[in-house]
Amino acid sequence: MPRTHILALDQGTTSSRAIIFDHEGRQVAMSQKEYPQHYPKPGHVEHDPLAIWASQWSTAVDAMGKADLSAQDIAAIGIANQRETTLVWDRESGKPVYPAIVWQDRRTASECMRLRAEGLEPLFAERTGLRLDPYFSGLKIRWILDNVEGARSKADAGKLMFGTVDTWLLWRLTGRTVHATDASNASRTLLFNIHRGVWDDELLEILTIPRSMLPEVKDSSGIFGESQEGIPIAGIAGDQQAALFGQGCFSPGMAKNTYGTGCFMLMNTGDEAVTSRNNLLTTVAWRLGGKIQYALEGSVFMGGAVIKWLRDDLKLVRSVEECNELAAVHRDSAGMYIVPAFTGLGAPHWDPHARGAIIGMNRASGRETFCRAAIESIAYQSAELAECMAADSGIPLKGLLVDGGAANSDLLLQFQSDILSVEVRRPKYVESTATGAAWLAGLGVGFWKSREELVSRREMGREFSPSRPKSETDLLMVGWRRAVERSKHWADDAL
Repeated sequence: MPRTHILALDQGTTSSRAIIFDHEGRQVAMSQKEYPQHYPKPGHVEHDPLAIWASQWSTAVDAMGKADLSAQDIAAIGIANQRETTLVWDRESGKPVYPAIVWQDRRTASECMRLRAEGLEPLFAERTGLRLDPYFSGLKIRWILDNVEGARSKADAGKLMFGTVDTWLLWRLTGRTVHATDASNASRTLLFNIHRGVWDDELLEILTIPRSMLPEVKDSSGIFGESQEGIPIAGIAGDQQAALFGQGCFSPGMAKNTYGTGCFMLMNTGDEAVTSRNNLLTTVAWRLGGKIQYALEGSVFMGGAVIKWLRDDLKLVRSVEECNELAAVHRDSAGMYIVPAFTGLGAPHWDPHARGAIIGMNRASGRETFCRAAIESIAYQSAELAECMAADSGIPLKGLLVDGGAANSDLLLQFQSDILSVEVRRPKYVESTATGAAWLAGLGVGFWKSREELVSRREMGREFSPSRPKSETDLLMVGWRRAVERSKHWADDAL
């Protein structure tokens, strides 16, 4: 019997999802499950690796049940994942030696400062396209080796394995037999030479990380191995690169913005690794047929998560929908700005010492104002990335493709269009991350023949056009920049 569907695993920061696609590229079933977030100290963010695995496995089983499919119906599995989150586990027992250190975690900020003081940031930037920031995996690996009893000696003896979340899922899916990753995830570790396409021995030596811990780096599309149920695992990409692929941004100059827990804007730069002059990152978009395509990336640490903060921590709203309804009461936030620098600022500021700030409150500031300012903060941060991207690439932004959970907010996307003075286009299905994982996997087993075939089937949803004069939105951006400056350099210990 022919295998008729693709299973995409979308392992995110706060939840795991599984989405099943048919041969026409339509989503036929979806399952999602949240799992716990752990904050053991200020600035520390951790996940239970076993909870990640259990939540992802249960969503896969649930989605297949909803679609009334068995393993024999699945042509391939694709994986997209939260990227820099770092796991280290015992090669023999399979048990994690420490909780997963999440990409948002800032515990290595002082180590970043020390390495910068030694003049090493230009070397890391030239080889990896990244900055010395706690965001990336390499320093998290080093922290585990230096702070978990017995970890260093075990690693030196070849008994420990490192992986980002994709590697962990692949290893578990294949019955603990395949230890691999793809080039897009490898490029987020501070350990991968993006020009040569290999792990960099000099950088490993600087961070004192044994090479034996690292997974094999493979193409983003192609067979990595088989699940224990006999399904080929044939596509892997970091979530943002998967979204770029799933949006059909295959040509240089095409850009997308994902509104998830954070916000991530990527622009395809083709076979050229463009060096940013405006504090963006140069990263691997994907590797196909042994050939790397590159992208410029801007990362915002707190995007849609600011709405969760209003809901879960401040208890100002009961749901995302209520937040949107309250925010729509006012045309703007009346001069109030929320800078959600709860774990520091990402691009283009890269300040791990920044902390959250609320500026411009007055006696009339209520729930509606807070909701409006929170939603606007997502658009302001994304606008900063777009400005830097246009300056680096020399290509003015003519439009923006968007996806991610928060992209369901019409209010957010209309304000984004106003602030950028460009059209913002949302696809019918905003799960572009899962779409990209599915496309990579399907292409990897010949389920689909070409990228062009896939793009021709992608359905667009709604377009948002600028509705405010640029003179007005320019003034709003001036206020935002003033607010950001007041949030910087606040936490002396970066924790």
